[in-house]
Amino acid sequence: MTVLRALAFNLYFLLLTIVMGIVAFPIRLFAPRLALGYAKLWTGLTLRGLRHICGIAVEVSGREHLPHGPCLLACQHQSMFDTLVWMNLVPLPTYVMKRELERIPLVGPMLRLSGMIPVDRDGKARALRTLLAATDDAARKGRQIIIFPEGTRTPPGAPISLQPGIAALSAHTGLPVIPVATDAGLHWGRNALVKRPGTIHIAIGRPLPPGLRRAQLLPAIGGAWRSLCADNGLPMPATDAPSTTIQSSNS
Repeated sequence: MTVLRALAFNLYFLLLTIVMGIVAFPIRLFAPRLALGYAKLWTGLTLRGLRHICGIAVEVSGREHLPHGPCLLACQHQSMFDTLVWMNLVPLPTYVMKRELERIPLVGPMLRLSGMIPVDRDGKARALRTLLAATDDAARKGRQIIIFPEGTRTPPGAPISLQPGIAALSAHTGLPVIPVATDAGLHWGRNALVKRPGTIHIAIGRPLPPGLRRAQLLPAIGGAWRSLCADNGLPMPATDAPSTTIQSSNS
């Protein structure tokens, strides 16, 4: 039954994306200001389908730690679910995403219109300058910036290996960094066609102390994730893996 439900959801998601992608053409041409609201509608319908078809609910704790204005949300990344759910959890979401997502037919063109920030992970210094400029613009507009410091989807309980992009954004913008832990991978795994029923938990932590340098910030994020996992019964990450030098981005 779980497999059949997952197949039904995958079909629902595909058809929803195609239909809404086609209907989005007038928005792209004549009303780009409506792109974010339209994207929120798409993700909201997707998550509603996930709940009703696959029996996967979402429980969020720590909402009181979210500021009303701009911030950096340093989120664990275990599933495609993570790239959807924040569209409806904060008022003005902006994902830092890999540039390849812009090439997805129908969906890709709407990403930039809705305020997402594409990153060329091979662009090095030039890509970082572009990222910082786009982040400045998002902060001026009061947007909540979602970044996955691991740089790729990581199974629950895997070692923490953080990319330094979050440190560059924090130092440049001075925005509060808010750690977020999840167990999404238990129900919607990396590249998994099967979705397991149950409740996905999202635990939002207190903002980290301001002014942390890279050598302090990355361990602070990892430590906050562990504390959130311990306090909320989520899979505890294994011993940290060495951090690398690749720019942070969604995958």
